[in-house]
Amino acid sequence: MTDQAAARDTAPPRTWRLAAPAGGLGALFALGQAPYDLWPVALAALIAQLWLLRRIAVPARARAAAWIGWAFGAGYFALGMHWIVEPFFVEAAVTGWMAPFALVGLAAGLALFWAAPAWAATRAGWWALVVPLWALAELARAYVLTGFPWGLVGYVWTPSPGAQWAAIIGPHGLTLAALGLAALAASAVARRSVLRGAGAVVLAVAMLGGGLLLRPAPGDLSDRPVVRLVQPNAPQDEKWRPELIPMFFQRQMAATEAEPQPDLVLWSETALPMMLDNADEAFSIMSEAAGDVPLVVGLQREEGGRYYNSAAVLGPGGAVQDVYDKHHLVPFGEYMPAAWLFRHINVSGLAARAEGGYSAGPGPRLLDLGALGQALPLICYEAVFPQDVNGAPARPDVLVNLTNDAWFGTWSGPYQHLAQARMRAIEQGLPMLRAANTGISAVIDPGGRVLAELPLGEAGHIDHALPLPAERTFYSHTGDLPALLAMLALALATALWHIVMRGRVRP
Repeated sequence: MTDQAAARDTAPPRTWRLAAPAGGLGALFALGQAPYDLWPVALAALIAQLWLLRRIAVPARARAAAWIGWAFGAGYFALGMHWIVEPFFVEAAVTGWMAPFALVGLAAGLALFWAAPAWAATRAGWWALVVPLWALAELARAYVLTGFPWGLVGYVWTPSPGAQWAAIIGPHGLTLAALGLAALAASAVARRSVLRGAGAVVLAVAMLGGGLLLRPAPGDLSDRPVVRLVQPNAPQDEKWRPELIPMFFQRQMAATEAEPQPDLVLWSETALPMMLDNADEAFSIMSEAAGDVPLVVGLQREEGGRYYNSAAVLGPGGAVQDVYDKHHLVPFGEYMPAAWLFRHINVSGLAARAEGGYSAGPGPRLLDLGALGQALPLICYEAVFPQDVNGAPARPDVLVNLTNDAWFGTWSGPYQHLAQARMRAIEQGLPMLRAANTGISAVIDPGGRVLAELPLGEAGHIDHALPLPAERTFYSHTGDLPALLAMLALALATALWHIVMRGRVRP
């Protein structure tokens, strides 16, 4: 056997010996997300992953680097997004068999976004290029095929003061900062470089210390209007059962008419189990219970044979004053891509009560809440898209998230959804009101503080003063463009640096 043949025979075991710990590191990195919030552990795992990639930073090991990047992503997404199986168990006899395929498919598919930059940077022979390329891959994940920005690398900062930088650099800037810090630390360890270690410390201090300085001070709430968030706690497997619908409706009515009267009432996503056109009597009863203050309710509506997941603003007497139709729908949940194909195996959108799924409405758009100002409605999944919130036609006074997190189970999903709602508040410098069917309903201020909340699995309501908006943020003006330009500039600078250095070492 030749030396080259022997090398080929031994390469796969070496790759797998690195890929296995990379998968474990990915799982540790997931501990930075809610409900664990162990962000120092997550940053340490990210540093270790970049150290692994640096060990094989030669073009001949590009395939191994891709496997290591993929394994890290697979471990991260499998643990961090295991809640994806929950919707399939709502009707377990019908869809339960899909659950393992959904988890494996999601983790394996999303991990490809992390394999690609590892392969490309190693193939080029420029290890540091993995930082901007990985950040670009995360940006692409947020936009490609309607986007799925859940669990971005940058969210490792969410439980820390560093989250406040989202008001300036946005979530993708946070991703670039996390990767840059990890790369500096990994390089410092590998090369025993005091200078690079100092750079990592400076960046960490800037992120954490600067974040403390950036957080807006709590506002004076003494004269602010009071909002009421209603949480009926209707488990998903019971929510639409005809014999239980009256009980859940009465829960919401009791919470709505409780004294003292608030200035605004919010019900959750699809809280009213009827179509808008058939709800006049219910609207009148609800408005009377609310004392004729504005009431925002989630429900469905039909128009021209199309069905919408909507939010309606009720005024005095139950008059419908404004309607918003959800515009960013959940693929495979609220509609089926290539529905003609899935129809043959009797698979439809899991969350859609309407035949054939929902249609997308125009958006983003604002709802008029009268004296309380303009609200940007975000129905469920829409709260995870920073670009959608940034795309509002004008700056709202408040963000309103109506959601049904019963689909996400009772472990990580609802907590991660809440954490991302907090990030939207920070990015925009706006208060967020979150009415969730089974929890976690919350009032969030512009600094991302949760001022009041109702826990998972508890029926009731919250009354709280509406927080004041902060000054308009830099990110709300610019969106993701500065982060994109920074990634491209860093990629170009890294490439030029390596070209220059290679030229210097040539004889």
